[in-house]
Amino acid sequence: MVKIKVGKLSSKRQRMNLPDRNEIEERKQICMSALLNRPWIDKEKNAEIYYWIKDQYFEIKDWFMRYTGYSIVMNRNFIKLEKVPAHAFPWMGFQEFREPLDYALFTYSLWYLENKTEGEQFLLTKLVIDIRQYMVEQGMDVNWGNYYHRLSMARALRKLKNLNIVRSVDGEEANWALKYEHHDVLYECTCYSRYILRSFPDELSSYTDMNQLKETMPYGTDSNEIEMKRRHELYRRFLLEPILLNHQWYGDPSYLQQEASFLIKNLKTMFGWEGSRYREGILLFETNSMSESETFPTQFALSDMAMLLLGEIRSMESNSEIGMKVELNGFLRLTKNEIERALIHLKARFGEFWTTEHKKMNSAVLAEEICDHLTEWGFGHWEDHMFFVLNGAGGRWKVQYGSTEQAD
Repeated sequence: MVKIKVGKLSSKRQRMNLPDRNEIEERKQICMSALLNRPWIDKEKNAEIYYWIKDQYFEIKDWFMRYTGYSIVMNRNFIKLEKVPAHAFPWMGFQEFREPLDYALFTYSLWYLENKTEGEQFLLTKLVIDIRQYMVEQGMDVNWGNYYHRLSMARALRKLKNLNIVRSVDGEEANWALKYEHHDVLYECTCYSRYILRSFPDELSSYTDMNQLKETMPYGTDSNEIEMKRRHELYRRFLLEPILLNHQWYGDPSYLQQEASFLIKNLKTMFGWEGSRYREGILLFETNSMSESETFPTQFALSDMAMLLLGEIRSMESNSEIGMKVELNGFLRLTKNEIERALIHLKARFGEFWTTEHKKMNSAVLAEEICDHLTEWGFGHWEDHMFFVLNGAGGRWKVQYGSTEQAD
């Protein structure tokens, strides 16, 4: 949690304990970041932020509704921002889940909890019997005698616990997954079980296309409604995606250029982000080292190596003897062999700084991992499994290892 530092106050102000304008703005940015990055703000665990949001509730609520179409749920226990991506990506899922069945069992567990009240207890054996029966009625099958099905159920339950939707009173789902005939778990519902799923503007049965699920409200066909829908999509993409370049915006290109200056200023005011316009598009940077957002570069060694690779590619592109050609849209197509050769060169120069795992890794495997990392962060994508297409944002990075001296 960022601690707010307040300058010297008058005795009257100290008695009133009123925040000054700068502190109010900083609190607002902390609240906006917390709402964007957390499932919800728990009053019991995060009372300070809960009351900060409550103090500025109408301003924050109106901003999210105006620019994103997101609504805020607030009650005596928590505050939640109903976030919905304009475009869904694989990395937006639960990182703990490994199979589609994990998501199915997580969802059916929420179905089971719909009829439970806060504090009500239930047994895992009862849960899995009811879920299996309901899934069979829906034309799906799950076999609790199958160890891998039980592992999926255990992962779903652990996620429910991590989100504080249920609490385990006695027992562990891991033991049930190993020997389900001899173990049971007693769970208790919390106040969150009815709020984990977002509300939809229409009945779910009325949706005929998956793309319709991304809408946060019904939009009309007049010019004001069309403009509002376009604005919502623009802000939702910049808020939830690591990079949104010109070629990734599927709407009118002139709209992106028209809104760029105000968008950068608006996001700096509300979130404290710094934005810059480049030929390839707008890039936003998180300036607060204590931010709750996951940012690039990450704390993992893979990010360091990815930045090294980007810098090496930039040097290769500027070398006329190599003959790399950047396309007009800023794309640079690289073969796997070119990426591997760059990594071999980097290993020879900087291998002593690499982790043991990366030193021993085959160059082809390492290239695959780094390119997947860059893809996840929006710097490029694979094309036909032959070329890695690096976009213009990748060319903005150039780093190198250096030594620092510390005074005694």
